[in-house]
Amino acid sequence: MLQSIGVPGLIMIVIIILILFGPSKLPELGRAVGRTLSEFKSSARELVAEPKEEPEQGVKS
Repeated sequence: MLQSIGVPGLIMIVIIILILFGPSKLPELGRAVGRTLSEFKSSARELVAEPKEEPEQGVKS
């Protein structure tokens, strides 16, 4: 999907973002995106690292 965008498409996206948010809001927007990606990565690592709980074997009578 992203391979077909190309350089002209990326330039157009950057121009649209600059028009919508303005240059003063871009650092704040970048920080928010960075924090979101960081939290997502750490959550994904925690899910992968957690040992799977094994179901109890047999029923005690």
